Amino acid sequence: MNKPCENGVVPLLLATHCRLVSGRALLRNKRSPMCHNVRPCRDQVLDQIHCQVARLNMSAEELFEVYLKHQGHPFCHKELDRFCPPDQTFPSFDNKTSEEKDRLVSLYKIFIYFNTSLGNITRDQKVFGKDREEVLRQLSNTTNTTRGLLSNLTCLLCSKYKVKHVDVVYSNSSSTDKFLQKKQGCEELRRYKKVISQAAVSMGNCRRQL
Repeated sequence: MNKPCENGVVPLLLATHCRLVSGRALLRNKRSPMCHNVRPCRDQVLDQIHCQVARLNMSAEELFEVYLKHQGHPFCHKELDRFCPPDQTFPSFDNKTSEEKDRLVSLYKIFIYFNTSLGNITRDQKVFGKDREEVLRQLSNTTNTTRGLLSNLTCLLCSKYKVKHVDVVYSNSSSTDKFLQKKQGCEELRRYKKVISQAAVSMGNCRRQL
């Protein structure tokens, strides 16, 4: 599925610059009125959350591979550690706790952050060219599931655990350079792929057919 990297070495100065400046502006320490106008939870909302996490985990690898396929040189597997290190601002999943509330808050942080990332990545991919139907479809499907998951998480946290807000720290870097925008998207999706795998293991199996 992946196109091989082209021959040649990107200058060291560019590589160093890319490590220091990447992505686009995101709000920092955003405090969201998460419980405003929250509707009553649906039946079996926790089961729905488990299944949505499982579904996102199943599609994460394909999303990342399709993204790489459409970015071009040097975004290929043999160059990932150099040009696409996992985004360290991306929230981690707290897999050391057995408390349901803590796990749900951890998921909420992840997907509030990731929902913003998906919006930025989708916007950039639409600008980059007209041959992006495959990656845009994957991004759209992931966005739809992510928003459904956030709705269920918000409902459960607000109604059952009385959590009124969750602070999330975002990246504050910005760039209009296409290479850096591609790099930021790659870093975020690579990190997401690992985090969602950890979350899926911790949350357990989906009892419904995916």
